[in-house]
Amino acid sequence: MDFNLEPNVELVAESAKSFAEKFIRPNVMDWDESQYFPKELLKQAGEFGFMGVLVPESLGGSGLGYHEYVSIIEEISKVDPSIGLSVAAHNSLCTNHILLFGTDSQKNKWIPKLASGEYLGAWGLTENNSGSDASGMSSTAIKDGESWILNGTKNFITHGISGDIAVAIFRTGEKGEKRNATAFVIERGTNGFKSGKKENKLGMRASETAEMIFDNCIVSDDNRLGEVGEGFIQSMKILDGGRISIAALSLGIAKGAFNAALKYSKERVQFGKPISSFQGISFKLAEMATEIEASELLIHKASFEKNSNRPMTKLSAMCKMYASEVCVRVANESVQIHGGYGYIKDFPAEKFYRDSKLCTIGEGTTEIQKLVISRNILK
Repeated sequence: MDFNLEPNVELVAESAKSFAEKFIRPNVMDWDESQYFPKELLKQAGEFGFMGVLVPESLGGSGLGYHEYVSIIEEISKVDPSIGLSVAAHNSLCTNHILLFGTDSQKNKWIPKLASGEYLGAWGLTENNSGSDASGMSSTAIKDGESWILNGTKNFITHGISGDIAVAIFRTGEKGEKRNATAFVIERGTNGFKSGKKENKLGMRASETAEMIFDNCIVSDDNRLGEVGEGFIQSMKILDGGRISIAALSLGIAKGAFNAALKYSKERVQFGKPISSFQGISFKLAEMATEIEASELLIHKASFEKNSNRPMTKLSAMCKMYASEVCVRVANESVQIHGGYGYIKDFPAEKFYRDSKLCTIGEGTTEIQKLVISRNILK
């Protein structure tokens, strides 16, 4: 299959690589140790066109496709997956939800600010008691004249504190009913919209994860995205594209961990020669490289289908499931190849290892991806 990756994708990837090396790499461990979220960095990313990758130029975006988008997430994640995660969540979830389901008026109001990096986006579906079972959410939206009253708490939200604008899904019908949820856009500063607990995480520590709390938060009906009852259906479509971005994040982690292991294995001498010359290590590297290559091909096949506006629910689930599991395996082997040095923070292997695990959980667990894939296969 010809993905037509040349030459635009290479140019975009090189730009993302340069950005990551200059603005991210010098700060990686400081941000990780302190759980500092560098919001100002994402405004810089907007200047490079990385915050509105899929947004048409007419709305202030870069007007690029999924191959370019994947390359940006991958290159940033090779240096710091936390920042790759933030860029992915902003683009694929919040911005893309408004772009796909907003009216022209809504797009013109919010998309240019999101695409430029002036606004940072958050997206809220998950709740304390409804993770994989998102349709069982407790947060509600009740119509009151030309307004809606929002109540509930969303958790594990990327940019839950620092986001300037959020797209959140609320139940507008009874639990168990079909079409029982609706999406709304809520701007920071709206009465009743506040932030809650910031999570203290194993990995991805420079990407902010926190609660969003809605306490009698009143928004206009103009803030509703799409028709009443379509929120969950919209979310599933958004997650189709979002899963490609998490696969790209996984690919970046896997490549970063592999490159670290390859470099170390050539430099580390035992028994008078580099450990890369021993079959036990060289075979590990061969397996890692092969799984990375397979992940990349699957991701770009899903991207090709997405760019072609063809159904890709099964493919996006496949690439997300496979790439995320591969990145965990590769990160684990990278630590093993580093030996004792893989367990200390002077080497990058341990951070890739910590960061990798989220990829098998966020935007649908591996188990949920298997459910999506099997349902599509058995139709």
